[in-house]
Amino acid sequence: MLMSNASRAARLHYMANSFRLLSPGDHVVCAVSGERIPLDSLKYWSVARQEAYASAEIATRAMTAA
Repeated sequence: MLMSNASRAARLHYMANSFRLLSPGDHVVCAVSGERIPLDSLKYWSVARQEAYASAEIATRAMTAA
């Protein structure tokens, strides 16, 4: 049986300028809002926290809250 990556969250390792796929999927979940972020739209993350964010505003809010 073929396994599809559709509707499955990927696990990523976030690096300074890119990320590495640890387990397949088609999206990640925003650490703050819980919004699904398609991998091809992922632009904001924290290397230190290993978290993804849905927008620049959410990423800024997360960074200043700590």
